Amino acid sequence: MTSSIHQRRLYQQIILEHSKNSRNRGTTNPVDGYHYGHNPMCGDTIELTIQLNPTGDRIEDIKFEGKGCAIAIASADLMADTVRGKTIAEALSMVERFREMITGQGEFSPELGKLKALQGVSQFPIRIKCATLSWHTLKAVIES
Repeated sequence: MTSSIHQRRLYQQIILEHSKNSRNRGTTNPVDGYHYGHNPMCGDTIELTIQLNPTGDRIEDIKFEGKGCAIAIASADLMADTVRGKTIAEALSMVERFREMITGQGEFSPELGKLKALQGVSQFPIRIKCATLSWHTLKAVIES
């Protein structure tokens, strides 16, 4: 029981740290892809930019601007850390895996690292949209 409480506190600290001190705010230079994501249920917004490698098959850099709850901002920051350097195919696969995990349809895999801090969101269905906003926005950037 105590380790479960300790783990929950650690995850809360990770979410607060990434929402207050986001490392991936800004705009990529150059901007090879852009998309605006909005969650009308709670007002969260994310503007996502990506920079691709010269062949256009790998995310060299990813940045976001936005406002919203701690979960939305932390998820965007953690997502950027996770997909930077990944191929487009790997990033799209991660979008799908994250969606499955956050909705309780899959397990959080070790390769997603700190994203495990968001696993508790699956217990609060109304907050799932907050956690997935940046991921849906990433998919839209890639597919546009």
